[in-house]
Amino acid sequence: MASGDFFTDVYDVVRLIPKGRVTSYGAIANYLGAPRSSRMVGWAMNAAHALPDVPAHRVVNRQGLLTGKMHFNPPERMQQLLEEEGIPVKKDQIVNFKQIFWDPGVELEL
Repeated sequence: MASGDFFTDVYDVVRLIPKGRVTSYGAIANYLGAPRSSRMVGWAMNAAHALPDVPAHRVVNRQGLLTGKMHFNPPERMQQLLEEEGIPVKKDQIVNFKQIFWDPGVELEL
């Protein structure tokens, strides 16, 4: 999967997150072999809004908080997109986060 461009690799992983599931910045960074690059995954998500095929709303922090919502227009759009996929959100946090968490390191193992 490695393209040589970190942002492209992040987008490739995010495109694989199934509807109704979410992952974290750290899980993506770990999967890409860069466990200390969670923040860089966040920057990639911030830049993804120009790419309609990258479901950035499915990437949250390690506690299920919608920390990237301020990069959506309007900020409530992130929660709206998640709820349209059946993911409940309460007070900017995903309800039952552990049950719907999608770990690319586990799910994409061959």
